[in-house]
Amino acid sequence: MSHGKIVVEHLFKVFGPDPKQAIRLLEQGHDKDRILADTGNVIGVCDVSFSVQEGEIFVLMGLSGSGKSTLIRLINRLVEPSAGAVFIDGRDIATLPEAQLIELRRRDMSMVFQSFALMPGRSVLDNAAFGLEVAGEPRAEREARAMAVLEQVGLAPFADKFPHELSGGMQQRVGLARALAVDPSLIIMDEAFSALDPLKRREMQDVLLELQRQHRRTILFVSHDIEEALRIGTRIGIMEGGRLIQVGTPQELIDNPVNDYVRNFFDAVDTSRYLTAGQLTSDDVPMFVHNGKAPRASTVCRTLEEQNKAFGIVIDEDNTLRGVISREQAAQLVQEDQGARVHSESLESVDPMPADASLEQVIERLVESPGPVPVVDEDGNYCGAISKTAVLTQLKGGQA
Repeated sequence: MSHGKIVVEHLFKVFGPDPKQAIRLLEQGHDKDRILADTGNVIGVCDVSFSVQEGEIFVLMGLSGSGKSTLIRLINRLVEPSAGAVFIDGRDIATLPEAQLIELRRRDMSMVFQSFALMPGRSVLDNAAFGLEVAGEPRAEREARAMAVLEQVGLAPFADKFPHELSGGMQQRVGLARALAVDPSLIIMDEAFSALDPLKRREMQDVLLELQRQHRRTILFVSHDIEEALRIGTRIGIMEGGRLIQVGTPQELIDNPVNDYVRNFFDAVDTSRYLTAGQLTSDDVPMFVHNGKAPRASTVCRTLEEQNKAFGIVIDEDNTLRGVISREQAAQLVQEDQGARVHSESLESVDPMPADASLEQVIERLVESPGPVPVVDEDGNYCGAISKTAVLTQLKGGQA
């Protein structure tokens, strides 16, 4: 079994009189239309395998009827599989007794649906605390926990209001707060924002991304909106006709779509807007390594002159950023002393950008920065630098 928070192995769901017969016919190469015509069996999910890693937002995409909603209902066992296995934290949920399954849904797994499903006669606070109430938490504790998550989603001032007094966007925040209140390690969101207008939808995506930055939960998110998937997804799985046909990061899908069905999702989208700092780094910014000794100013100066670059980056042997050196500063050091080295005091200290920073954030930094912007990964390792030229080149010729 492969590792992950969720691991799905050869999962099938057939609706109809004889699922086993339908699966045999699928394995013999019959297509689902012929199986429906010959046997009356409808193929909902067909031989799906994938895993979702701890702490990622995995987006399931597909046109209406592609099987994505059935798939998530198989994952939380609201629908029983016809064949295959689903593991959550290493436990096969198909074999869990009913009591353990209910406990898993209560304590470790939350769902957020397109319909807000709020209880109209309950206050915002009571709606947010509902899952904790079902789990048997005492009133004072559940209300304190619900209040804390209402604070997180910006609804604390509305705790005593009722759902009908809130806008659609605010109601969906209550739904999200209710899911978060039980502090689940896994949240399943089925078209959660699709009933909202575009502005509210983007606002909710921002709320979700901010919460994710703070808490790193595992989120399985179903959407039919490619812009939403590109914006929030760590990885995206694309479904067609009950099959999972491609899984990858947004950039992998944009660069290497497996077929026209996948390619068509991106046709109407300016995919360059979803580039991240890590994807925009280039090798056109010279790099110098401080390997126990600082690099010689003369070497730095000559390299920058030869490559016609105004700046270079200095890093340690262990890939830690030391700073930026300008050609002007290197030349001045050489003028003062032919054998001078580029020590820390000669370097300009620059705050690096995280590799997952958006194109929008990158452009903002580049506008105010005289030189290249260094980029680091989540462990602080230097990944490369972004120059104005590289970004302009990418935007001009790199649009998918």
